[in-house]
Amino acid sequence: MTKLLDRAIQRVRALPAEAQDDVARVLLRLAGDDEPVHLLTAEEATSLAASLAEAERDEFSSDHEIQAIWAKHEL
Repeated sequence: MTKLLDRAIQRVRALPAEAQDDVARVLLRLAGDDEPVHLLTAEEATSLAASLAEAERDEFSSDHEIQAIWAKHEL
C-alpha cells in the first residue's frame, strides 16, 4: 500500500459508518468491482425506467414547466 493510500484510509476510518461505506463503494468501483455505487430501490428503478422511456420518446418537460417547478421551490 502506498503512503498516500494509507493516509487516506486513516482519515476514512474517522468518518461515520455510512460515509465509510460510501468511500468503500467508490474504491471498489475504481478497482474494477462491478457492484453498483448506489443500489436502487424497486420504486426508484421503476421511476428511472419510466424516465428513460420518456427520454427515448423525446418526451421532455417544456421550459414553462421547468420554470414553474423552479418558482414553486423559489429557485
